[in-house]
Amino acid sequence: MMNSKSIFIFFLFVCLIKGSIFAQPVPAVDENIPALVTFGKDGDTAWGDDDFIQVIFFSVPETFQDPIFIRVYDPDVGGYLDEQKGEWNTRTNFAVYGGQGACSDEDARRIRRDGNFRSGTMLASRTFGNDGRWDGRWFTFGPFNPSEGELLPEYGGNIFKLVVEGLEGDDGNLYRLFLSTSPNENRPIEGAFAFYFKYKFRLHDDAREVSHIYPYIDDRVVAIKQSNFDWDDDGIIRIISPSKNGELMAVSGDDEWATSTHQITEDDINSSLDIQMIKDPNRNMRNNNVVIYLENQYGELMPFYSIPIGGIPRYKYSIGIKPKAPAR
Repeated sequence: MMNSKSIFIFFLFVCLIKGSIFAQPVPAVDENIPALVTFGKDGDTAWGDDDFIQVIFFSVPETFQDPIFIRVYDPDVGGYLDEQKGEWNTRTNFAVYGGQGACSDEDARRIRRDGNFRSGTMLASRTFGNDGRWDGRWFTFGPFNPSEGELLPEYGGNIFKLVVEGLEGDDGNLYRLFLSTSPNENRPIEGAFAFYFKYKFRLHDDAREVSHIYPYIDDRVVAIKQSNFDWDDDGIIRIISPSKNGELMAVSGDDEWATSTHQITEDDINSSLDIQMIKDPNRNMRNNNVVIYLENQYGELMPFYSIPIGGIPRYKYSIGIKPKAPAR
């Protein structure tokens, strides 16, 4: 009988054979999220960033040997995508890490960013302010040899970490990422993907757009606890899975956290959850930046994946049930 690690790797292999798993942009296409967000360290948390640091991991298959590049769209703070508060005064640092401890160090995967979240070996770093040369354009880090990452088979291969930190100022830096085989184009790496333990992003302004995140449920998980920040009561968050047909999660208000706990059934094991974020069409909420993370019953952080491992989950029962209220 396969254990959860073997099943995870098996799903990656199956997706690879089907040609459906590639180094997608971050945010990924299946997530339908407009952009990531990081504010300057002097920012107001009520604008949707609790600690002004974002950490994204990229997994490159061990069998892939060609150079890789990490590309950042609109890395500067000012102009096209970004959110201004007064004068443009923000500087954001983007740094790439690999080597021992880049991901395996516990501080790299903690909610509180007061430890060594910059663990591993720094491979590249660049700080951006209000620089029109990069407004609405791609900046490329690399090339990197895949072996420069931290080899962690349980996460799919060689792991690279991108740390984004608001060094000063109070504006919001909105940006997108892509793991590529080219310094000049977004060319996907077959079998690669991104994952994250705490996710900060902008919701769509259009209430018709539904955003998604995809945690994977292995055989150790019997319950999950979700925490979200500064949702501004903008709609609902619900779970779709083989056993859950829209189970509701708690939603936070302005500049506050909300948490809820959700039981996992046997039907949900070794599959992804589709956590859907549906806006309230009556609120007309714009520029809503939010934070979300998940823990299992042991208080361990659970990663979200840029691709739904095993495919996008579907509710398996034909009998309609009312969505359960969140357990707080």
